[in-house]
Amino acid sequence: FATPKRKFIIADTPGHIQYTRNMVTGASTADLAVILVDARHGIMEQTVRHSYIASLLAIKEVVVCVNKMDLVDFSQEVFDKIVSDYKAMASSIELGNVTFIPISAKLGDNVVNKSENMGWYEGKALLDFLETVQLPAEADDRMRLPVQYVVRPISSKFPDFRGYAGRLAEGSVKIGDRIKAYPSEMTSTITGIYLGEKSLESAVCPESVEITLSDDIDISRGDVIVSEAGVQPMMEQEVLLNVCWFRNSPLQQGKRYVIRHATQQTVGLVREIEYKIDINTREKLYGVDKLVMNDIARVRIKTADPLVFDYYKDNRTMGSLIFVEEGTNDTVGAGMIVPDEI
Repeated sequence: FATPKRKFIIADTPGHIQYTRNMVTGASTADLAVILVDARHGIMEQTVRHSYIASLLAIKEVVVCVNKMDLVDFSQEVFDKIVSDYKAMASSIELGNVTFIPISAKLGDNVVNKSENMGWYEGKALLDFLETVQLPAEADDRMRLPVQYVVRPISSKFPDFRGYAGRLAEGSVKIGDRIKAYPSEMTSTITGIYLGEKSLESAVCPESVEITLSDDIDISRGDVIVSEAGVQPMMEQEVLLNVCWFRNSPLQQGKRYVIRHATQQTVGLVREIEYKIDINTREKLYGVDKLVMNDIARVRIKTADPLVFDYYKDNRTMGSLIFVEEGTNDTVGAGMIVPDEI
């Protein structure tokens, strides 16, 4: 839906533990999470689970809506107690900015308009907040263009044409920028930027564009073009991941999977399941040798080819990957690349 100020896409994800994978999928592209709390019951296991997944998926803005305030006589004391309990719970996880709004969805209090029944609440109504909240700005010190397709000449008029097409995962490009291509680490200069047949002077994330370079260097699908002057990505064959498993067929230590990361496809071996996470208590469970559907764990994999990546907290596209079952081609898990724990 859209308002005069902003466009919105809502992913409505249930809180039951058997739908953990749905929550992870919905959160993976979200800029903001709205977590509903029943004013009669306060912080429940489901609240903790949703909040932990919002933290795991690096959502920067969280709105806790304390709903059904009409059933507790619009009590400020009840609301304040829930806020206090939530802050105590959230102190153990790395959540982004958290905003608390008391609402009655049934009656419309503080949903679109400010409530006359809760004069003690001085903040914004939910829709007003969603329209005006400032989302994190794109990093201006890095550029990432995973190459999806190499465009070869289709006309004898341009026999030497070679373009590199993809969707900007971060930052911006303009003609004249110096770039570095990974994994070769060769450098060149951007001579052209195209959107279809239209020539551009610059492009920004998340536009899909095609660029041409001044030098004839070997770049193919799966390679990543970055700014030579900006923050450089990491390039490793062994990475540590937070993994959410999607299928009944278990993830097993020592098993091989197809790994798809950005536009790259390679093969990866599960080296170690360091621990599984109880997402209700955040307890780390060691000694695990397999994962079943909806499990979340810290997993180390080794890939046949180096991955060019950023940590997930810095860039979702360059910090995430999926596991694909060989033979069936089913997507069986999702991983978020994290730093090694010290």
